[in-house]
Amino acid sequence: MPLPKLPKDLIQKVRENTQGKVILSLENKAFCVSLLRDGTTLEQEGRTPKDFSKQVKDASVSWIDYVVEDFKTDVPKVASSLGFNDNLIISLMKNPRSGYEDMDTEMGMLIPAILVDGFDVNVQYLLILIRSNLVITIHTTRVQRFFRLRRYAKIFMRKIKPNLNLADKITNVLIRVLDENNSRNFDHLREIEENADRMSAKLSDIRAKREDMGRDIHLMKHALITYLGALWETLDVLNTLRYGDPELLTDDPKLLNRLAGTCAEVNNQIGLAEHMSEVLASGLEVIQSIYNNQLQILNNKLALLVAYLTVIGTAFLVPNTIATALGNPAFQMGPQDIGWYSALLIGSMVVATVGSYIWVKKMGLLPDRPDEDVHQ
Repeated sequence: MPLPKLPKDLIQKVRENTQGKVILSLENKAFCVSLLRDGTTLEQEGRTPKDFSKQVKDASVSWIDYVVEDFKTDVPKVASSLGFNDNLIISLMKNPRSGYEDMDTEMGMLIPAILVDGFDVNVQYLLILIRSNLVITIHTTRVQRFFRLRRYAKIFMRKIKPNLNLADKITNVLIRVLDENNSRNFDHLREIEENADRMSAKLSDIRAKREDMGRDIHLMKHALITYLGALWETLDVLNTLRYGDPELLTDDPKLLNRLAGTCAEVNNQIGLAEHMSEVLASGLEVIQSIYNNQLQILNNKLALLVAYLTVIGTAFLVPNTIATALGNPAFQMGPQDIGWYSALLIGSMVVATVGSYIWVKKMGLLPDRPDEDVHQ
């Protein structure tokens, strides 16, 4: 029985990135939610941010979320279409890492959006632009962290009191967006912890290959370093935002305390990530101890093998040397000499074996007891 066709407004385009990860791109890349002057809320979807020009103009505060295909090429076009200063965008985009720019009448932030896939930590960036009564977030299709916030956008907009001044409203929206981004970043730290737990299970398996363990610990360490770097970038932007006294944002101590709480959450994430890094460092020491122990065991086995080969070699070498020397025609040996000749060979073998064993034992190449573990 054929499956029913979905409505066009529910169709999702499936794309594959270079790593083979499936990404869903909504038909309507732009989303806008507004708090009107009478306290009611209005949300709308569209294809470009310009579709919401009238809604933004009639609202007391609005939030637009827009998804772009290529961050570097599409962001300047989108920002220009919304009337943002080109110098603001150029200043933010030229910074290879996070950034913050305040031009009094408009401002922008570039903060990390962390994506984790196994041991691969990829740092994308989220652009936040603020002007007058508008907050706009721009990101790529990979940074899918505001789709849940879109669903509850009208609810958090209703919580903003209509009688607040414009700076307080803008700050409320901005804090909500920053909290959502931090929450998604923190979710990925949980994923790193899960990978670390699976790796610790490997460490407890004595049959695990040491090459694999060393490689996995290196990849996990690199993932944590990348994650920590992104968190430090985020904290730098938040602190600049907190102490920069931007004209567009509030001076209300209560709202600034909420922003300080966001900074504290990032600091907690940094602390957790650094703790995991210390745990991994101890794991590296464990691996090094395992390597050293295995190398010592191998050396002990080789030394024992050399000792036994020395005894065996000496036991055969001495009689062989005597037989070679007496086999010279100068000695004129015949069948009548077989008795004492055989006794000489056997006796020399016994003497050589006992002598070489005593010497090897004295040199410490053999354990004191025959059943002594060679690993010790």
